[in-house]
Amino acid sequence: MLSAKSLFQEILDNDESFALFCSIAASGESQGGWENARIAALVPESERALAPKITRHGADEDKHGRIFNALMKKRGLEPVPVPPETDYTMLLEKHGIGLAHEKLKGEEPLTVQDIVTYLAHSRVTEQRASEEMELLRKHFADHPDLGRAVRMISNDEDNHLAYCHEELLRLARAGHGRAIQQTLRECALAEIRIYRNVSLAVMARMGRILGWPRAKSATLAAGIHAVYVWERAAGWRRMVSLKMPERRDALGGPANSAPELA
Repeated sequence: MLSAKSLFQEILDNDESFALFCSIAASGESQGGWENARIAALVPESERALAPKITRHGADEDKHGRIFNALMKKRGLEPVPVPPETDYTMLLEKHGIGLAHEKLKGEEPLTVQDIVTYLAHSRVTEQRASEEMELLRKHFADHPDLGRAVRMISNDEDNHLAYCHEELLRLARAGHGRAIQQTLRECALAEIRIYRNVSLAVMARMGRILGWPRAKSATLAAGIHAVYVWERAAGWRRMVSLKMPERRDALGGPANSAPELA
């Protein structure tokens, strides 16, 4: 029977599929680390209080990238090239979601609207990351090799999501509510489409590596399309709602290191 646990267990048990999974994850996290570091450096003067939190966000992402690389190294594996169609972070940027890399490579200070865009984009993508890590934590929190990494990354992603909620609510109270809601909706609708496409591409790659029969691959693809239909109809709304989180000031301190993992 197909299940999230059995599917990931297959990927985990095969060196080639595990290396691809970790390489895709490490690449995305490292890219997120760079983006946050550049945003922290370019924060406008009126939002300078955010800079340490953005820096912490980026440090966490860098740490996650190191953790995924360490998991490969532990099994004697080397990172593999990330197929362009599976590169979630770069595809989001290519489709205009978040802040353009050309802007981040410059030295011009960002605007408050840029910060709104950054936080809205992060609120949507961190929702996805938090849910995915919660799924892995549910099934692999006690795994001898993955458990500690899964628990640490999942906790960080929950912190990132809480931070986005709190800061967007602050900006909404400052008069940016309409821009926030519009940006959140645009990001969410684009993200669910890109996530579907990336999921299909990743599963196709995994299917070839693991030798899945055509019927199994077709069933998985149908499931991905079904999730997209639900998200397009109603599920996207969970990505745009805002509420004060239980974790307040979640990124207010220094990033936790993971020397034993990375």
